[in-house]
Amino acid sequence: MKKVKFLLMLVCVFVLAISSISFAHFQLLLPSDDCIAEGESKEIDLQLIFTHPMEASHTMDMEQPKDFGVFHKGKGKSLLKTLEPLDFHHGAKAFQATYKIGFGDYIFYLTPAPYWEPMEDKYITQITKVVVNGLGMPTDWDVEICLKAEIVPLTRPYGLWVGNVFQGIVKMDGKPVPYVEIEVEYLNAAAFSGFVSGAVNAPADPFVTQVIKADGNGVFTFGIPRAGWWGFAALMEGDKIKDKDHEVGAVMWIRAHEMK
Repeated sequence: MKKVKFLLMLVCVFVLAISSISFAHFQLLLPSDDCIAEGESKEIDLQLIFTHPMEASHTMDMEQPKDFGVFHKGKGKSLLKTLEPLDFHHGAKAFQATYKIGFGDYIFYLTPAPYWEPMEDKYITQITKVVVNGLGMPTDWDVEICLKAEIVPLTRPYGLWVGNVFQGIVKMDGKPVPYVEIEVEYLNAAAFSGFVSGAVNAPADPFVTQVIKADGNGVFTFGIPRAGWWGFAALMEGDKIKDKDHEVGAVMWIRAHEMK
């Protein structure tokens, strides 16, 4: 009887562990740089990876994205044909692209194919944005580009120091989403193709994924404690797919730098 109870306890611990991992999905859309200065190469690399950034562990397969493009000076441009397979060393299917930028802000956006998560019995679609600035000229960083789900920044999302506060407004179908929950994670592994270096050890599970909520106007605020890439995922309910629940996330990535 004691052995049966012990085995049941182990099963429960395992299920809880797997469930906690499943809560940390983040769609990455990461450029090789966030600010291109005079004299630097204007060609940037972009990586599209679906993973757990803080734990730097499990990585999920991505299917061909539904949409991938760039918005610059009032115009959007599809970049789907520029995507190439990425042989990510965790063994999961991912994508990569290169793009040459000029003056101003470039909003890269991604709508991935829905991902089926059997542990949660639902589909997940994380619609993701990141902004890259060219040569210091601000143009489009605060523009809403009419994605199904979108974080519209209220703080310029580049040129950020550690200790700055980042604010954004979460929208779904163009309308603010009051009191929506936002998960926040740090990209914590040198494994992610050199985007970051070193590692952070979380003292307990709640430190892996930070959780904040928007106010009644859909506005959220986050103080940036460390240099590197930070992801924000506002999780909302979308239309069902094949009679299954569908979680739609509005995701945005920003990068903070140490003041030296």
